Amino acid sequence: MLTPDERRTLLGLARESAAAAARGEPAPELRNPDGALREKGAVFVTLRVGGELRGCIGHVEAVEPLWESVRDMARSAAGRDSRFSPLRAQELPALEIEISVLSPITPLRPEEIRVGTHGLYVQSPAASGLLLPQVAVEWGWDASEFLRRTFEKAGLPPGDPGARLSGFTVERFSDP
Repeated sequence: MLTPDERRTLLGLARESAAAAARGEPAPELRNPDGALREKGAVFVTLRVGGELRGCIGHVEAVEPLWESVRDMARSAAGRDSRFSPLRAQELPALEIEISVLSPITPLRPEEIRVGTHGLYVQSPAASGLLLPQVAVEWGWDASEFLRRTFEKAGLPPGDPGARLSGFTVERFSDP
């Protein structure tokens, strides 16, 4: 669990990173990160403007310090999410940031899926797809629909026998 100060630091860093990307400026640095911010962390950063999704990109595995992951994923969500045009500087006043820090990914059987608790990750040799736990809640999906949509996101037929299902939980927080 992150402390309230660590959460505030990460939210501020994500906001600065997305803003720098929108303005074409270099990524910010975090001076003297400590505690959980220095530990490797898997994270997704979600950007919304006026409540509408504008980008969501993340790391499935913890490969770099949490603060760097947040910075890099905020920049990517602002400018490299292929579903959206890059974030524009005039959108920054209405920008909303949500950060989801992922637990380690573990194998999960379909009957173990708990909507609102588990995020899903489907992998095959050719494709993969991930949906955060909050997606199923926001769309009102049951476990079966959540699973089907995760396979769909991966571009795989539901229940593809060559695919591996995994789950994870998140520590989720956003701007007030």
